[in-house]
Amino acid sequence: MNDVNGGPVSKTLLNAMSVDVEDWFQVRAFCHTIRRSDWDGLASRVEANTDRILEQFARAGVHATFFTLGWVAERHPALIRRIHADGHELASHGWDHALVNELGEVAFRADLRRSKRMLEDIAGTEVTGYRAPTFSIGPNTTPWAHAVLAEEGYRYSSSIFPIRHDLYGAPDAPRSPHRPRSDGVLELPMTTVHALGRNLPCSGGGWFRLLPYPVFRAGLRRVNHSEGRPGIFYFHPWEVDPDQPRVREASRLSRFRHYTGLASMASRVDALLRDFAWGRMDEVFASALDAGRPASRLAAG
Repeated sequence: MNDVNGGPVSKTLLNAMSVDVEDWFQVRAFCHTIRRSDWDGLASRVEANTDRILEQFARAGVHATFFTLGWVAERHPALIRRIHADGHELASHGWDHALVNELGEVAFRADLRRSKRMLEDIAGTEVTGYRAPTFSIGPNTTPWAHAVLAEEGYRYSSSIFPIRHDLYGAPDAPRSPHRPRSDGVLELPMTTVHALGRNLPCSGGGWFRLLPYPVFRAGLRRVNHSEGRPGIFYFHPWEVDPDQPRVREASRLSRFRHYTGLASMASRVDALLRDFAWGRMDEVFASALDAGRPASRLAAG
C-alpha cells in the first residue's frame, strides 16, 4: 500500500483508534432542533451501529477505546458488556453530551461521577479515560477541568482539539500529550498536522468524511514518520449509518456536516484499519500514563 506521494504506508507504529458512542439525535449539529426531553421518544440506532463497528474491528483484529455516554449505557447495558468482553477499553463521554464549558465546575463533577459509576457498574471494569463532548475543554474556558478529572478517578482526557473551529478548538494548545495542570490528568490531544502556519485536523470525524482518503492517509503518515509519534482517530456509530433519519429542520450547514460521506464511511474506515496499526488509547499511550508526570519531549507542542 502506498501513500499519496507513492511511498509505502508503514504499520510499525501503533496509533489509537477510538469511537465516541452516541446516537444520531444527540449530536451537537442538532442540539437546537431536537430537545433532550424528546430523546427517549426517538428511534435509537446506536446499539446496531456500534455492533457493526465491533464486527468491523473484530475482522481487522483491532482493539479500540469506546468513549461512551452514560445515557446510552443506561439504556443499552448489553452493548456495554459486549464492548468490554471483546477486549476494548471502555471510557466516558460524559452523561448526556452536555458541553463542559456550559456545565461549569460543580455540574461537571457530578456528570463525571454519574457516567463513570454507570459504566463501571455495568461492565465491572474501571473507567479511567474521558473525552469531552464536542471537545468542550480548553485551557481558557475550563482551566479547572483536568484537576476535577483527576479528583474523580480518571487518568487521562482526550478532549482538546488544537485547531481553530467555529464550534470548538484551542489552536494554541500543545499538539502532543501534556498535563495542563500539575494536579490534573494527562491530556491526549486530537491529532493535527502543522502546515501552512496552522494546525490542520488529522484525527477523523467530519474532516475524515470530507477529505479525499489519500490526503488524510498522507497526513497521518507524516505524523507517524516525520514526527515519530502516534495519531488518534475517532468516529461515531451514526457515521456508518447512511439510512438514519434526516432532520430536515436543522440548518443547511448542520445537515451538510452531519450527512456528507456517510455512505462511504465504513469502507474508508476499513482502508484505515488496513493501512495503519491500531490499538486502545491506554495501550498506545501507556508509557506517558505510567510516567506520572510529563517528560520534556511530551510537553513540546
